[in-house]
Amino acid sequence: MSTQTSTSPTPDTWPALSTAALRVAFGIIWIVNAAFTWMPSFADNYAGYLRNAADGQPAWSAWWFDTWIAIVEPRADTFLWLTRIATTLLALALLFGFARRTVYVIGALYSLLIWSTAGGFGGPYTIGASNTGVGIIYVLIFAVLIAINHRSGTSPYSVDYFIERKWPAWSWVAEWRERRLSDAPRVAWWAQTGILLGVAAVVFFLVAGLHSSMNVKAPTPAAAAAAVSPLQLMSKEPVKKAFDARLPALSKDKEVVLNIDVTDEAVEIASGVKYQAWPYGGSVPGPVIHVKQGQMVRVVLANKASMHHSIDFHSAFTPPNTSFADINPGEQIEFTFEAKVPGTFVYHCGTPPVLLHMANGMYGAIIVDPIDDPRPKADKEYVLVQSEWYTRQISGNLMGPDFAKMERIQPDVVAFNGVAFQYQDHPLTAEPNERVRLYVVNAGPSLWSAFHVIGAIFDKVYPDGNPKNALSGVSTYSVGPGEGIVFDVVIPDAGNYVFVDHSFAHLEKGAAGSLRIGNPDNFIKPKVSKIEGHASAAPAAPPAAAAGPYKFDAERGAQLYTSTCAACHQANGEGLPGAFPPLVKNPAVLAADGTKHIRSILHGVSGEVIDGVSYPSPMPPFGGALSDADVADIANHERTQWGNRAKLVTADEVKAQR
Repeated sequence: MSTQTSTSPTPDTWPALSTAALRVAFGIIWIVNAAFTWMPSFADNYAGYLRNAADGQPAWSAWWFDTWIAIVEPRADTFLWLTRIATTLLALALLFGFARRTVYVIGALYSLLIWSTAGGFGGPYTIGASNTGVGIIYVLIFAVLIAINHRSGTSPYSVDYFIERKWPAWSWVAEWRERRLSDAPRVAWWAQTGILLGVAAVVFFLVAGLHSSMNVKAPTPAAAAAAVSPLQLMSKEPVKKAFDARLPALSKDKEVVLNIDVTDEAVEIASGVKYQAWPYGGSVPGPVIHVKQGQMVRVVLANKASMHHSIDFHSAFTPPNTSFADINPGEQIEFTFEAKVPGTFVYHCGTPPVLLHMANGMYGAIIVDPIDDPRPKADKEYVLVQSEWYTRQISGNLMGPDFAKMERIQPDVVAFNGVAFQYQDHPLTAEPNERVRLYVVNAGPSLWSAFHVIGAIFDKVYPDGNPKNALSGVSTYSVGPGEGIVFDVVIPDAGNYVFVDHSFAHLEKGAAGSLRIGNPDNFIKPKVSKIEGHASAAPAAPPAAAAGPYKFDAERGAQLYTSTCAACHQANGEGLPGAFPPLVKNPAVLAADGTKHIRSILHGVSGEVIDGVSYPSPMPPFGGALSDADVADIANHERTQWGNRAKLVTADEVKAQR
């Protein structure tokens, strides 16, 4: 029976087929390596790979890396292109079986030369792993291929096989032993075709996924938990009850007794999202303390939690080694101090690591009024404690601490009085011309705050809350971690005045609330009118639409989307939370009837509600700046990207909606 026409592999065909499979699989790995060398990030950091590999090398091999750094760095562009070309050619030679004898030897030497330089001969090592190092692994695989080639001779699944049939001398380049062309077994062509198609598919998906493989963290439970933000989980409904920001009344007693319990319990940090905190008095921030200068303060701290804690008052003159000492679970500590200095202060846990204890909600505000207060009397007084939450998902809508984020200062939430955006739904209130006094404490633990009330200027700012340090006519003032500032604002006109941390990245994560002055029914509406003869500013001119009947141009649609829409809706179509709606799985974008989608682009839209979430930021009309074909191309780009699969619209449909 002829092996040339068999319909299934016979036992004699398997060794040759398996050898080819090993070579092709190794070639696929090298295709990925080659694709990486052509990426801009590889070019940008080419010399950096050498430096990175040199760090931490033992003394016996340091000379190797130092030599290559000295050779490569002055000629980085040349070596970059040599690396790209050599890696690509080697990958293709492995895939197609070209000059195998020569390629295997060159590949082994190249692996030692390039990969040991870029990654080291071994490591990095981790507990439970024995990393041999990429360079050594590649050398070993090339050695196996050399051994197989020497034993088996010619492979019918290689370009070498066909070259040798025409030029027998090619065997000196391709083989390690005598040629055996006559008895080299092969499987049927239909089977080979299927295998080749499978190889092509694997290569495509590996190379296409290279970007994500470099940017997506390893799929560990820790990485998955850290990727979930409380603001992604928060409910569409407002928080049911906001933290009471009103300044408590003063006690008339000579000694104020503070009984504060420390507990382990979940507190709300965004609407519907809780965090496993270690609060003082069951809330984050802890209870607001209001005393008079000269009053004695007796603190009784009871640790009813599961680990040791303490309390540190920035308002106290007291020996910290005694008053602020750690206490174990089931213990309590008692100490007394005199409120000698007026001001606005933070109190917090001082148990190491302080970063963890504070970031878990162990802080509050203490306000010390001066004996002879020279400040004008305030009509309304509120306390705002700004702080950060660094979270990882425990389960569902319950979050816990992420210490790595704390160390990197990468908070998920920045809030006033512990809960993101709570005072947007439950505004602080006052009447026109009333003096509103805001006691702002930045508990941190790490971020600075730039406190500002939009639409207003502070009448007085009292750094540290001390009347002797008064400033006038200030619009924004910094509050450092652990600092307290008093802000007086007098607003004559009714309206909603938003108070924010003017570091806008903090605002987006929850540091914003509303100060409502007067009755909303009496708010003055703005006077908005059209400018005669003025059209909306046109985006950068796209390529001209093709002549003749409309046909969707995907490249043109992508360019138009980038210049017109991406700034708000983002390049990935995800939008901006609370501002601009996502286009991914957007009902208007997915609808078979594209009328609403087209009209939104032509005429603009605002206050759109999607899946119960309102997006107040207005989208301007683009009908005056874009042609029918432009609008159709943008709409069709949105209807075919990011997993969207919707019916295409036409320029005629756009024309009908103008």
